[in-house]
Order: sequence, then C-alpha cells, then structure tokens
Amino acid sequence: MPIYLPETTRSSTEALTPRQIVAELDKYVIGQAAAKRAVAIALRNRTRRQKLAPDLAEEVAPKNILMIGPTGVGKTEIARRLARLAQSPFIKVEASKFTEVGYVGRDVESMVRDLVELAVGMVREEKLEEVRGKAAANAEERLLDILLPPSPSPMSEERDPNLVRGAGAPAEDRASRTRESFREQLRAGRLDNRVVELDVREKAFPSFEIIAGSSVEEVDINLKDMLPGLFQGKSKRRRVKVPEALEYLTQEEEQKLIDMETVSRTAVERVEQAGIIFIDEIDKVAGREGSHGPDVSREGVQRDILPIVEGTTVNTKHGMIRTDHILFIAAGAFHVSKPSDLIPELQGRFPIRVELEALGRDEFVRILTEPRSALVKQYTALMDTEGIELRFTEGAIHRIADFATLVNERTENIGARRLHTVMEKLLDEISFEGPDLVNKDVTIDEAYVTKMLADIVKNEDLSRYIL
Repeated sequence: MPIYLPETTRSSTEALTPRQIVAELDKYVIGQAAAKRAVAIALRNRTRRQKLAPDLAEEVAPKNILMIGPTGVGKTEIARRLARLAQSPFIKVEASKFTEVGYVGRDVESMVRDLVELAVGMVREEKLEEVRGKAAANAEERLLDILLPPSPSPMSEERDPNLVRGAGAPAEDRASRTRESFREQLRAGRLDNRVVELDVREKAFPSFEIIAGSSVEEVDINLKDMLPGLFQGKSKRRRVKVPEALEYLTQEEEQKLIDMETVSRTAVERVEQAGIIFIDEIDKVAGREGSHGPDVSREGVQRDILPIVEGTTVNTKHGMIRTDHILFIAAGAFHVSKPSDLIPELQGRFPIRVELEALGRDEFVRILTEPRSALVKQYTALMDTEGIELRFTEGAIHRIADFATLVNERTENIGARRLHTVMEKLLDEISFEGPDLVNKDVTIDEAYVTKMLADIVKNEDLSRYIL
C-alpha cells in the first residue's frame, strides 16, 4: 500500500506504519534490521509532519541518515526500495564525482536539478494516465476525420429557398452509419494496412550554443520564452499506416490535455516535501585532518554539499527549490576514513547513524531464494523463455553460498554482488547452449556446482580475474 504524497492527499490514515515499512523492505533486502528501522522511522516522521500545524511543520526538519557498511550489503537498495514504496522522487549520486578534474562548486547543485527533472517525469506520467482514455478517444475521432472526411454541411436553406427543409437528414444518417462502420473496422484492426497522410511536426534544434558559467542553468535566459517560434519545428506531410498515425495523434492529444505548468508546480512541491537524495561514497570525500594534496579538494566538496544538506534554495528551470525538507541518506564503507573525518558541520547534518553488517553464508542462502526478485527466480525465468525447466536443489543453493563466501574471504569482499559473478559462471554453459539443448529439463545439484566452480576457487589468482 503506497504512502500518499502531500499533493495527492493530506490523509495519513492509509500510510504504512514503521513496522509495515520494514516488512515491505524485507521482501527485497535481506537482513540489515537497524538500517531498515532507521529509514522506516524517517519516512513515518514525514507522514506525521503532514498532520502538524503549518508553522510548526516548517520547523520540523528531516533527520538525515548516514549508513556505514561495506559494499554489497544493501545500502543503495534499501534507499531505492524506500523511495519506490513512498512514491518519492529519488536520485543517487556519488560524492566522489565532485572531486573530478574540472569540478566547480555549483556542480553540487546538479543533484537537486536532476531530482526535479525526475519528479517532473513522474508527475507527467501520472497525468498521462489520467488523460490517456480521453486522448485516445480524441485521436480516434481525428483519424476517422482523415479516413472519412466529413461532407460539407449544406448551407442551402439560405441559398436556395426551393429546397425542402430536412432533406439532408438521410444523408447525415448515412454518413453517421458509415463513420461508425469505419470505427468498428479501426478497432478490429481491419484498417491497419491503409495509408493516411498526416501533418507531422518535426523537432527543431537551435544551431547555436551559449557557453557561460559552469552550467546551462546559470544562464538566466529562457530562449523558448524569448523566441517562441524558433523551437516550434516545421510541419511535414507524411504518409504513414493507420496504427502509426493513431499512435502519433494520441501523443499529440496527450500533450494538449496536459498542463505542463501544473506538472512543474506539482513536481517542485513533491521534491521539496518528499524528495530523497542518496549520496553514495561519502567516505571518499572524508579528508583526514592535517593532510595535503587531494584531501583539500575533498574538504571543499564537503563544504559545497553542506548548504544543500542543511537547507538552501537552488535555481532550476522549473522554479526555485528549497532543500530544507528533502531527506538525505549518505552511505560509505569507511574502510580508510571514519565518519569523524567528515567536517563537523556535515557530521551534524546526519544525526542518525546506522552500521550495516557484512553478509555471510546464511544471508547468501536467503538472498538466493527469499526476495521477490531472488537470483534463482530470475535465472529460472530467463531459462524458461528458451523452454528450459531449470531447477536448483537445496544442496546446490547452499553450495553456491559456500563458494561466494569463500571467494569473498580470499579476494575482495564485495558482498552480495559476488553472487552475480558466481551464478553467471555456474550457468555459463546452460546459458550459451540453451537454445540447442535437446534435454530441456535441467537440475542444478551440488555435484554440478562443484564441477563448475571448484577449479576457479582453488586457483586464487584465476578467481581474482574471473570471479
């Protein structure tokens, strides 16, 4: 059951409780109870804030979360599933990208602009769903007008007084019956091979660029408002088949029925009240005190991220965005650095810290089988498209988990991502020869797993390259 956003409904009676939120996350992410508990409380607090008086609600800031844990344990997945559950605009950015050559401070604001663009797309899709039926009906009428042009209405009563009044009625009835006959044929697909002529508007792009500042948003000139005719594009007469014409006309009608100003306003409100920004690799910009060189740049990145996290106003092409109530979730492995290496001001903006546990053999067994999109279910479904009935024995699943755990211990611990590499290697032969297999009934047992993976696990140097 979705958590409704502020612009959809003010009622929180149908919102999920923290316990229910954790239960939903359990369907996709194994373990990590502390992290799930923290994000569930943060999401529920958003719902609680909606019930407060406006003056008090403005003062209640979201409690940002810092996730600490090795790679592949579910940090990103928890945040992504939470945003999907809450129908919130969500974006993931890597803090380390802001340390690249050519970085300038204002680029940090791009995370907010990208979030707004995503929100506009989300709201637009929702509006499309609302108008899709009406747009399809309008497009059908337009296509019928093209297939069966309406006969010119008789203005004859004024021009020729000798004509009998109402004599055109039978002709109108015939035209109406013919039109309905065409409508039935169109819906039945019997007109799909007919070709019609359409005026198709081509996309026009300006043949010049404006290079000023560090981003396009810094140029406070809206060329589309200044030169509205420049970007309209030219109409071109094209001959297309009926299904393509119907699709094009439906898209045109959808654009007419959607008010993009309303979409932009709704998207801006959604970002401000329900947006989630996931900042990954925050540990990569945690410079140690007294260090030199690139760490100076890292501290600069932290200071540029700080105002966005603590609350500022960012200029976007859809309007000004206040970041005061956006929920920020930061994550990092913190192998080399530690959270206290972040500048104090930034530390204070992430009051909730949760440590995620490394995954072991038991968790791998559960990851392979329990989630809705478990790897075993994925590969079984993929092979089913080739007519292959793929089955995994319980012993095989435990053996796969053993191999993944062993490789993680001997090489680099990449968490649950190791299961992907192990499964790909395990099913390499079946995936390649699948279409040509005579026996479409395949069972993966312990012996098969050992045969496919034992040699690679024994050879540590080889496993570094293959797994």
